[in-house]
Amino acid sequence: MMLGSDVSGLSTTAATAAAQGLSIVVPLYNEAAGLAFLHERLSSLAKTLTKRYGLACEVVYVDDGSADATLAIARGLAAEALDVQVVSLSRNFGKEAALMAGLDHARRGAVLFMDGDGQHPPDLVEQLVGHWIDGGYDVVYTAKAHRDNEPLLRRLAVHGFYALINWGARQRIPEDAGDFRLLSPRAAAALRQLPERNRFFKGLASWIGFRQIRVDYEPSARAHGITTFSAGRLVGLSIEGLTSFSVAPLRFASLLGVLLATAAFLFGLSILWETWVSGKSVPGYPSIVVGLMTIGGVQLIMIGIVGEYIGKILSELKARPIYFVAEHSEKRVEAATCVSAGERTAAE
Repeated sequence: MMLGSDVSGLSTTAATAAAQGLSIVVPLYNEAAGLAFLHERLSSLAKTLTKRYGLACEVVYVDDGSADATLAIARGLAAEALDVQVVSLSRNFGKEAALMAGLDHARRGAVLFMDGDGQHPPDLVEQLVGHWIDGGYDVVYTAKAHRDNEPLLRRLAVHGFYALINWGARQRIPEDAGDFRLLSPRAAAALRQLPERNRFFKGLASWIGFRQIRVDYEPSARAHGITTFSAGRLVGLSIEGLTSFSVAPLRFASLLGVLLATAAFLFGLSILWETWVSGKSVPGYPSIVVGLMTIGGVQLIMIGIVGEYIGKILSELKARPIYFVAEHSEKRVEAATCVSAGERTAAE
């Protein structure tokens, strides 16, 4: 029985890339204000890619249960320079599920993931595509060039998160890497075959391997509104990523337990030594209480960490679908062109 997967048949060269095409996956959540402008920029990008590489493009908009007019606007977007798919999920399943829905519905070879808030500049996509077609890279990921404009506490928290998740990992996740990345046809095929339901795209895209390259960039200002990622939600996503992709928290808990056990053993030896030397028992009520409280707190933390992993196991055993599609529509460039030609003939 073959326990691996052979995706070598999907390797691309500069000569075959045009036949593969490019799918641009854009998850949307309450992005009605800037969606039309983003689509114009993507249409202009598609014209450029078609002219330079002969690359056929499509965009897959995934509405993740938006509460505004995002879905209505997406339905009305024209397929002028690239095919347009609109995938509407039955409710808000979260960004990871929306990315998976876009990956499942992508019909071209290579897949590009980008946000719908305008912070991922479409102008940079041409450079990412160049690394894929001209450079032969399978995963082209972007990362923030710096975090100088962020508070010190947040920068330290981000650095600590990546240090913890990469602790002992064979395949490291690049620090500051985001979801804005391009996958070649064989990399996208490999990512589709990963069966877990608790998905952490940044980690999985690194884990699959292949030739990867980093592109630093300066995120653009949000085209509209404010971010929906509060500090609490970011902490939740960090815990989700850690427990879905890494066993570092379990190793940390084990190491902490060893350190506490060693400290307790040494403290016990010191009490025995003092009793043997002076012949007096140490009145240690305060130290006992503090020790019990410390050990009890650490045990609760360890139980919580183990509980997170048990919850992940339960979720995988239930095997519930990651998302449900409530509506799916598609517009093709050829169809749009034929309709326009028919309207002109009728008018004449």
